[in-house]
Amino acid sequence: MFIDIHAHAYRKECPLADGRTRFATPEEVIKRYDELGIEKGAYLPLIGPEEYLPQSNEDVIEICEKSKGRLFPFCNLDPRGLGNNPDADFSIWMEHYKKRGCKGIGEFMPNLPFGDPKCQNFFKHAEKAGLPIIFDLSARLGIGYGIYDDMGLPQLERTLQHFPNLIFLGHGVAFWSEIGVLETPFDRATYPSYPVKEEGVVPKLMRRYPNLWGDLSAHSGYNALARDPEYAVKFLNEFQDKLCFGTDICRADQKLPLAEFLITLKDTGKLSQQAFEKIARENAIRLLGLDD
Repeated sequence: MFIDIHAHAYRKECPLADGRTRFATPEEVIKRYDELGIEKGAYLPLIGPEEYLPQSNEDVIEICEKSKGRLFPFCNLDPRGLGNNPDADFSIWMEHYKKRGCKGIGEFMPNLPFGDPKCQNFFKHAEKAGLPIIFDLSARLGIGYGIYDDMGLPQLERTLQHFPNLIFLGHGVAFWSEIGVLETPFDRATYPSYPVKEEGVVPKLMRRYPNLWGDLSAHSGYNALARDPEYAVKFLNEFQDKLCFGTDICRADQKLPLAEFLITLKDTGKLSQQAFEKIARENAIRLLGLDD
């Protein structure tokens, strides 16, 4: 069975940003897990006011405690918290939530540059706490959500250098679009449909920095693979120790094709059973200490 590195839900009915569609409830997420063969998943609070109605970490922890092991909590914090101060001591909050059972931080998505002093300070404390971070990357500043980096991800690279013991799991359109060299800069804010003619900066950074992992959830992760299945096989095999299956489920009726895609690669012999098991569940167990 799969382990989901990335799921969302709201305790009660809550609209998505479009105002028409609603978020799934925890019960609906677990129902989809039963349908897809997912054993359990990471429940990530959404706190960013740029896009979402903020959730409390306490709500998420309580829901996970009542889920009979099907959900486990991440905490989420904003680097502008504790006084909007680049010297804020986030260890106070991080250690508190780590003791409450939170396995990581995310989905981290303030619309600030990776190099912003408040973000860098936040990463320093996350590294000290030993809590991995799932981040959503944006191609734009000043509109929408997601931590920002320039094309080619130079700010992310400097951050990986500065915090070598902090595991970052890359996620989002602007991150996964750069699995291959882009035809135009605009494409980094989209889901490119053309094949990977030349590898982009994402595999280069994953190869160079042990602390950069990949969160394969959402359409952005699936599209990075499905746009070029032949390259996907090479990518999955090379980075089988640093990739995690995920859904990024938000709606109860959301299409979630990644599980079937990976199973097909395994069943056709393009992805070994060992690599499949690592990506499907074992990497998440190892990274998050789920067997403790």
